[in-house]
Amino acid sequence: MRIYRVSCQAFPGLVAHAYLLLGAGPPTLVDTGSGYGDSTQQLLAGLERVRAEFGESVGPRDLRRILITHGHIDHFGGLVQMQGPVTAEVGIHSLDRWVLTTYEERVIVATKALRFFFHRAGVGADAQRGLLELYGFSKRHVKSVPVDFMLSDGQELDGIRFINTPGHCPGQVCIQIGDVLLSADHVLPRTTPHQSPESITASTGLGHYLQALKHIGTVPGVRLALGGHEEPITNFYDRVEEIRVDHERKLQRILDRFRASGPATMQEMTERMYPTVTGWNVLLALEEVGAHVEYLYEHGALRVENLEQVEREENPPLRFRVSA
Repeated sequence: MRIYRVSCQAFPGLVAHAYLLLGAGPPTLVDTGSGYGDSTQQLLAGLERVRAEFGESVGPRDLRRILITHGHIDHFGGLVQMQGPVTAEVGIHSLDRWVLTTYEERVIVATKALRFFFHRAGVGADAQRGLLELYGFSKRHVKSVPVDFMLSDGQELDGIRFINTPGHCPGQVCIQIGDVLLSADHVLPRTTPHQSPESITASTGLGHYLQALKHIGTVPGVRLALGGHEEPITNFYDRVEEIRVDHERKLQRILDRFRASGPATMQEMTERMYPTVTGWNVLLALEEVGAHVEYLYEHGALRVENLEQVEREENPPLRFRVSA
């Protein structure tokens, strides 16, 4: 089996990797970039370079199978543009299937859930409008696409094995090919993968992620991991442990801030933790803090201070405090 990494500029400042698999059944592409800007053209040009520079007799039109690791736009958004030059069956985990097949519905439902979360997090009306605009901006160029087959945890297909790793995304899969693991966005070499609260989307949240991280760390014999972003990982098991420890430290930092500064909403805690973030990172920071506060609350480390207000009003902000 041969694995070629083909990169594209998914969004400004974000490079995404797709992977061409040859010798593992029919010619297969893993992920398709975002479809934003020139990302699809870059991806198709990269596939042509594999043919020209490495002597492979496979180009974009020869692809027969596309595997989507998870339902985030920087990994599947290019499917729409590729449907012309590429005719291939598309597979994704069942928990992320609807993101592709009923994309417009998914955006509406997710936006509603996000607005509800903003209320509970204590985000003001003006800030909500700005964050929702940021959320929707990158999603306008995508539309629904058909899915031909489902991926499932433990499934094997032409010598490759799929491992469901929910948390960062409900239906995310890592793909094991011998001693190589395509780790998608579950394990990255420098970035601790972004988390959002399960109250926004089921099968996400820090609890699911940490459980899946523990699971992937038990997969034997991983010599090399190739993620959806950044460079290859040669110390896979050490990196898994580093990510786990990073989340433990973040949980402790949030608890320490609660103890030092008193009760807070998720929005107020985000401002305490990340006072200088701007733009898209404001939304990412709020979701990240929200996921950790949610985890601490679920595990009894935090309690809701304004319980009478919560009982009285339909959807008030939740103010958390450290449990006694």
